[in-house]
Amino acid sequence: MDTTIWTVDNNVDENKSYLQINEAAKRLRAGEVVAFPTETVYGLGGDATSDQAVDKIFLAKGRPSDNPLIVHIGHKEQLHSIVADIPAKAEKLIEQFWPGPLTVILPKKAGLSEKVTAGLSTVAVRMPAHPVALALLKEVNLPIAAPSANLSGKPSPTLAKHVMNDLNGRISGIVDGGPTGVGLESTVLDCTGEVPTILRPGGVTKHQLERVIGNVHTDQALVDEKQAPKSPGMKYTHYAPDASLIIVEGSKQFLQEKIVEYQRQGKRVGVLTTVENESFYQANVVLSCGTKKNLETVASHLYDTLRAFNECEVDIILSESFSSDGVGQAIMNRLEKAAGHQIISE
Repeated sequence: MDTTIWTVDNNVDENKSYLQINEAAKRLRAGEVVAFPTETVYGLGGDATSDQAVDKIFLAKGRPSDNPLIVHIGHKEQLHSIVADIPAKAEKLIEQFWPGPLTVILPKKAGLSEKVTAGLSTVAVRMPAHPVALALLKEVNLPIAAPSANLSGKPSPTLAKHVMNDLNGRISGIVDGGPTGVGLESTVLDCTGEVPTILRPGGVTKHQLERVIGNVHTDQALVDEKQAPKSPGMKYTHYAPDASLIIVEGSKQFLQEKIVEYQRQGKRVGVLTTVENESFYQANVVLSCGTKKNLETVASHLYDTLRAFNECEVDIILSESFSSDGVGQAIMNRLEKAAGHQIISE
């Protein structure tokens, strides 16, 4: 199939009508799958009430269908049509963080495709904070299931061209609304228990959540890889560039020693670092993804930088590690998944 691209200014007024958005919404209503920008990464959307549309998402991504999907909505009132109960703490967080990079898991109502929830009694829902996404979701007026718009296992897309590289010919269309903002997927919070539990760290930090509702737990699977994860997008290796990625914990001198070691084995070595250390490393390719002084810049450019290594013909990528404070927890979570938990410590 031909993949249509609709270019939309990312300053659209979500309450106005746009020809490109109307076209994309028409395809979604017809059961096709369409990629669109959110403030985190590009999502691959399909009608969450249609088994056929959800099948097309899994098929396009090459994603195992036992992995639940996040449902995206365009206005808060829609939530009541897909969830059976909204606990008081979830209500407070929705009030504070929606639209935004927070996904809440709640008991589901009938009506959604069982394939969206992978047979679970709960559903993960969010309202994205991107004017193009909101305009599209309001126009289509359906709950839209949307994992990241990439081939399964690859770095998530933060630009329409990333989607095109992975999914051209596999999906109906792409709404190009420019670069995304946060750059990492949403925080996923299970609100079905007594104490809400983070199943996936993301753009909203534990500290920010606790300022609103008090105590928040972190799922054991995030600290112990032997535990089975319960969150969308956390079950399999993800976010990986083509070359093998290894996280190096320790000084930059130690990382440089590792570069030399691999080069002696005849390997072309890439280094993932920050602007502070970019000029220090003597490797075949050195790419910076932001500044240590502001980890949000690292989050925003992480996937884009991992994809950039694919064009550099390196055999191995050595990545600096980052502080796990705030959004750093989400950065390290994605890096560890991309590296298949390969870590060398000094």
